[in-house]
Amino acid sequence: MTKRVPCAGGVVLNSSGQILLVNQNGNSWSLPKGHIDEGEDALAAAKREIYEESGVSQVEHLKDLGAYERYRIGLDGKDDLSELKTIHMFLFKTSQNALKPVDPKNPEARWMSAEEAVKLLTHRKDREFLKSVSTQLKNGK
Repeated sequence: MTKRVPCAGGVVLNSSGQILLVNQNGNSWSLPKGHIDEGEDALAAAKREIYEESGVSQVEHLKDLGAYERYRIGLDGKDDLSELKTIHMFLFKTSQNALKPVDPKNPEARWMSAEEAVKLLTHRKDREFLKSVSTQLKNGK
């Protein structure tokens, strides 16, 4: 039985136009995102997850990037079919460059170009999503 889980996260751009990626458990890379807590809206959840996974707390919300679905990444790197995430994504910009993850399950965060980010993202659906919004990132709109 597949559990459906609402999640939220963001594409965060720094002043150089680089994208924030975060590492989970030392073995996979994704855009900062996570579960929406009870009573929390998607935008608030996205900001909280960005802070927990990267230490970036000053973000300006630019626009809603829509949502996509994907399975959780299993320990073997393949889809874990027990959990289907609906991920609501937002575009943010920040002037903060220092990265210091707060969540111990996310040991590293990194700024990189959109091209590098697409190569490094672990999950195929994350790569497809980032490619699909890349024109909106270049304009920051």
